[in-house]
Amino acid sequence: MLTQERLKIVLNYDPDTGLFTRRITLSSRAKAGQICSGMHCEGYLRISIDYERYLAHRLVWLYVYGEWPEYMIDHINGNRQDNRLCNLREATNSQNLCNQGKPANNTSGYKGVYYDKERDKWVSEIKVRKMKTFLGRFDSAEAASDAYNRAAIKLHGEFTHSSITG
Repeated sequence: MLTQERLKIVLNYDPDTGLFTRRITLSSRAKAGQICSGMHCEGYLRISIDYERYLAHRLVWLYVYGEWPEYMIDHINGNRQDNRLCNLREATNSQNLCNQGKPANNTSGYKGVYYDKERDKWVSEIKVRKMKTFLGRFDSAEAASDAYNRAAIKLHGEFTHSSITG
């Protein structure tokens, strides 16, 4: 298991930029001075150390705090490549899910909002602990979104997605 001591021998981390650079050459593809920029299939930065692959945001936690995170690491602004220390926080899976943006297949333009053709209304729903909660039907998508945003702030607090909290 990688330790903070070994990590600091191999890499340097800049908390202001969120970038890792190599301190030593480990292979022909991992040379001293290089910025670590490997990409994981889900859009996270991934770094190889001693033939093991690690997600960069988890390495930040080890580098700064000296231990592996107990839970997940949440990117506060939703940008999976922004590993500045001020953008990372430990979160449970439930908290991390609260900070997701709207799904890719969303057609309303607003998180938690969809159009009900049968009733000619916009519907607002929010998920809490895998359970959907109905928030109401509205004449406009904006009104439905406002209801979602108020509920999200009340239910999810600091883990409400940044597009809602500004």
